[in-house]
Order: sequence, then structure tokens, then C-alpha cells
Amino acid sequence: MTTLRNLAVYGLLIASTSCSAFADQTPATFQLDHADARGIELVQGNDRISVRFVAPNVVQVHGMPHGRSTRPGIVMDPHGSRDPLSNLRVRTSADGASVASKELTASWDKRTGRLTIADAQGKPLLQTDPASLMDRRIDLQHDAGDALYGIGGYDAFEPAKGGLLRHGVQIAKAGEQGYPGGPFVWSTRGYGVLVDTVGAKFDLEGDHLAVSGINREDVSYDVIAGTPPKIFAALASLSGAPPMFPKWAMGFTNSQWGIDQQELLAIVKGYRNRHIPIDNFTFDFDWKAWGEDNYGEFRWNEKKFPDGPSGALKTSMDQLGMHMTGIMKPRIHVDTVEGRYAEAHGFWVPGKPQNPDYFSLKLVRELDFDQSAVRAWFFNDALKHAFDTGIVGWWNDEADDTNSNTQFLNMQRALYEGQRAYTPTRVWSINRDFYLGAQRYAYGLWSGDIDTGFDSMAAQRQRMLSAIDVGEMKWGMDGGGFKGHPDSENYARWIEFAAFVPIFRVHGTLGEKRQPWMYGAVAEKAAADAMRLRYALIPYIYSYERTATTEGVGLVRPLTFDYPDDPQVRDDVDAWMFGESLLVSPVVAKGQTEKDIYLPAGQWTDYFTGKIYQGGQTIHYAVDSKSWSDIPLFIRDGAIIPTQPAMDYVGERPVSELTVDVFPAGHATHFDYYDDDGSTYAYEHGAFYSQR
Repeated sequence: MTTLRNLAVYGLLIASTSCSAFADQTPATFQLDHADARGIELVQGNDRISVRFVAPNVVQVHGMPHGRSTRPGIVMDPHGSRDPLSNLRVRTSADGASVASKELTASWDKRTGRLTIADAQGKPLLQTDPASLMDRRIDLQHDAGDALYGIGGYDAFEPAKGGLLRHGVQIAKAGEQGYPGGPFVWSTRGYGVLVDTVGAKFDLEGDHLAVSGINREDVSYDVIAGTPPKIFAALASLSGAPPMFPKWAMGFTNSQWGIDQQELLAIVKGYRNRHIPIDNFTFDFDWKAWGEDNYGEFRWNEKKFPDGPSGALKTSMDQLGMHMTGIMKPRIHVDTVEGRYAEAHGFWVPGKPQNPDYFSLKLVRELDFDQSAVRAWFFNDALKHAFDTGIVGWWNDEADDTNSNTQFLNMQRALYEGQRAYTPTRVWSINRDFYLGAQRYAYGLWSGDIDTGFDSMAAQRQRMLSAIDVGEMKWGMDGGGFKGHPDSENYARWIEFAAFVPIFRVHGTLGEKRQPWMYGAVAEKAAADAMRLRYALIPYIYSYERTATTEGVGLVRPLTFDYPDDPQVRDDVDAWMFGESLLVSPVVAKGQTEKDIYLPAGQWTDYFTGKIYQGGQTIHYAVDSKSWSDIPLFIRDGAIIPTQPAMDYVGERPVSELTVDVFPAGHATHFDYYDDDGSTYAYEHGAFYSQR
């Protein structure tokens, strides 16, 4: 049986007459119009198919019924270049045509009508009959053994037992609480496929990758080739790279529902007096004049925060090195000035009637953020005043109940575009679902209103890694769990876990406190030590915040990114890389005294003890079940890790000197240290410091 891996493609496709699964002998319907240094054009009557390179490792296949071509959709970066390359190698013959860059070859066979895309070594990656695009579907064939990832993840409440590998029917959607999705599938075999669509069904069966339910008449998709980092770099180029979060967002966030100004000041001083680092306090409903007329959804609650509207509270927080961020909802109250304005301008989500709000008990209705007019209005004068007086980041909640893939995306887009037009201060947000394209708007994802407890905590690992697999590099969770009260051990272990995810945050339901000193002296010490370690690593962490923008891969990456050929890590959620130099495998079971941890090939050094392990094996790691003070953290050979002195908040003191720990290897390694002002977009214009 001839497999795709063994088919010969070199310049022109050599048609196979063996019993290959790809040797579909369906007569060709499209004919070659022309092949030149810009790509291949196929025609049948007025229908057209173009095959062109938009990067050396990216081939775009575009089917245009009746020759019509529409603008790229919201998944694609509107500011990204789609200009085709023009310096390609072209070959034509009576049997077909091929176009090649240094990294990919696209070959069309006239006899079978099939298109094959092969890598730089001539090994076929994917094969298809492009005529299927006329039926608004994609049917790609690949090696049956290819490991596939992406498309979607898990919502807040499903068991999440499926790991990271994808097979069977998968729906590209934004979904409900905590769900990450997008029309993007990739393989450690060396390819990815990005479809320009909002919503789609991916059917992954054996050696077939079929896509249907595409929302465009002219179907366009990109095939990307390379290692996982190269695939995600291309994804960032095509769909848009995430802008950098402010530097303070690399630190710790305490979120709380049920608070007023007096308690806020007491909590912040509690952190400062104990020298437990923190940079951000996020308010739930409490900060708003929710339910009041005159734009209450967008302004301070003067009863709970009397110094909020004047800016005096902001001044106090600035002196303590604290930032304040607040919840935003997609709905507004109907019987208000703002509600009547929305009614008059047709701002409501179609088909979703008004209903009583569970918090104010007054009638509310949901805004339709897919309308540009709604987005322009949402960052209004009342919200600008709230921003000026201290609400400098956005916790967007509950915009995931309209069966829309773009409601959350466009809600944060409204805040991102509004803030960027108003101030040079960087945008920060967290949101409760994700659809690819949202990352362009400083879009963080958190995993929803999860339960407390060890089982819930353990299930956050695959939620995070599957979000990263679909292109969302800024992920976080309600540390400690939202629903319920964690026991002291669960809290301590959760903080140690959360210290090694992109967005480091705790939260709980109404009245729940998530400050470390609320869980006893043992848990407080374990949690505080993990928090201080996170802050020591800020130079390392911030450099990877930069790589998410420049290279498409951020701070956390599944082990498949660095070890794509290791079958042991194909579905591994127990450990991940924290940057390129550190592997972390948090303790997620109660009372654990030993943990089995797989270390990939190479030499690994225990971060805390200095013990050296040889990789390519599972180690039996002793766990401290009494003090909960240990974090299984390993340093890769060749690591270069910059750290800074202990601080209570990011930027408490100027960093004039770094400690750099270097671990030798038998190969050359490097680290790109990065810094900038930490708060504005001046880095986009070259105002930054970088040293290799």
C-alpha cells in the first residue's frame, strides 16, 4: 500500500497508479489557465481556482464560483499582507504544472485534477481535488498516522478528558464559557490548515480532513508548512499577532466579587505589609453604578467607591503600585437614557428580547457588537471617565449566550479600538470565550466559572493547552476555582499552578476571598513563595510576551511545540514548557507524595535542588505533602534565564542589573532579552531594548 509519505513529488506531481488512498482517478473538470511565478490558476467556465504563495511556507487555495472574490473575513488580519510571492520556480508540461518556493511545492495533475502540496524535501503533506471548493467544502487527504491539533477546546463544565489530540467531528466555534475555537487545524507532521470562515465542521477521519459549513461562497484556505513554531508564526501573520499586554499584567491579579473601597484599601495594604507581590485588583459588579440611570453600566458606584469618580482612589492606588480593572457586561438597562438611545439606533441583538437582570432585577437587553456603530458608541464618555479615574483594564463577562462566534470578539474589539483611539496606554482584557481573530484586540481568555477542588484544577491543564493549540496565547483561570471554597492545600497548589500560566489570577463567587493569608500559614507561605518566584522571573516572562507578538508563540507552549517527533508527548497535558528553558508539571492531586513526570530528550536540572535528570524517560518525583512548598520545575540544558530582584509590584524599582543563569549544552543556544516602557505602544515604532 503506497502511503502519501512515499509518493514522489519533485517539481511536477508523478501520478501513482498503485492502490494509494490518494490515487483518485476522477476525471479532471478544471483546466489549467496559466502557471507563472505568482502561482497556478485553474478554470472551468466562469469558475476559478487560484493556488498562490503568500509566504515561502504558506500556500493559499481560493475557489471562486463565477469568478467572484470577497474580502477576507474576521479570522484574517485586515492589515496583513495577502500579496502573492512572485519569485517562484514554475514548471509546466502536458501533464500539469507545479509552483515551488524553497519550503513548499504545489503541484496540479491534469489527469486526476488533484493538487498536492509537498514540503521542501518533496514529501507530500496534503492532497485534494480543488473542485470541491465549488461546493463550499474542503476535502484534504494526509497520512493516516498524522497527529492533529487545534479547532477547539473545552468549555468550563465538560469533563475535558479528551486531551489535546483531535479526531472525529470537531466544530470550529467560540462556544460557551471558557471555550476556545477557530477554523485552524495543525499537525506535528509539519503542516497546518487555516480556513477563512466563521464557524465550520471539521471531520477528521483516518486519512481525510474534511471541512464543511463554511460561511463564504468563495472558499479560501491557507496551507502552512514547518515546525510548530513556524506554523504559529505564519498563523500570527495571517490572522494577526496579539499586541503586547502592559508589563504589570505579567504579575498577579486578585479578582473579587463583593468589595468596597474600604476593604480594597485593607486588602492591598495586606499584600504590601506582607511583601506578597500583586499588581492588579479586578472588580466584579461592585465598581459600577449597575442598574442606575445615566450610563450606570459605564461609571463608578459612588456609594461603594466614594473616591472613584474624583480620581482620588486612583491616586491612592498609584502610590501603592496597584492597577484597577473592572467587569464589563454585554447588556444595558432598557429604561435608561442609554437604553433608549440603543433602542432608537437599533443596537440590540436581533431576536434576543429584554429580560430581568439577575443582579439589578431590572430589565436589560444585549447589545449587538457585530455592528460597527455599537462598537463606536460603547467606549463612550462615561467609560472614558471611568478609565481616566482608574479602571484601566476590562474583564468582559457573559457575552457567550447569543449563539454568535463573534459577540465576545467584537465586544473586546469595541474596547480595544476605543481605548487605542483615546490613549496610548496599552489594553488589557480577559474574556470568557475565544474565536480566532480575537487575539488582535489584546484579548485574554479565562476558562469560565469553574468549580473549586483538585479535579477541577487538574482539568485546567488541557483547557489551557488546547487554547494555545488554537492560537490563543494569553490564557488564565479563576485560581482557587470560582464556585466553592478550596481547602488550604488546594489553594496552595492552585497558586503554584497559576504562577506558570500566562495570566496569573485568582477569583471566587460572591463573598469568596482569595488572598493567601485567608488559607492559613502553611498555604500562605507556599503561595507567597510561588508568587515571588513568578516576580523574579518577570524579565524572562516579559521577553516571551514579546515573542507572542513577533513570532506567534508566547510564554506557554505544549511539549509538542518543542518535541514534535516524540510520541510520548503527543497528548501530554501533565507538563508544558514555560518559555523555552523551563518545563513545569504542577501538583494537581491531593495528598500526593510522588509524581511520575515524563522528561523529553536532553538533560534536565531540578530548579530547586540542582539534581540532574537524563531525559527521554519518566521519573518518579518525590512530592512534599505536608508543606506543599515544592513545584516540579526543570531547567532544560542550554537554558539562559534572566531574573530580577524581589519586588512587591512590577516597576517598584528600576532594574539596573539582572542575574542571568546559564546552563551549558552540547549545542549553541541564545536568549533574546527584551524590555520597553511597559505601558504604551511606543514599541510598535521601535522604542524598545533588545539584547541577544
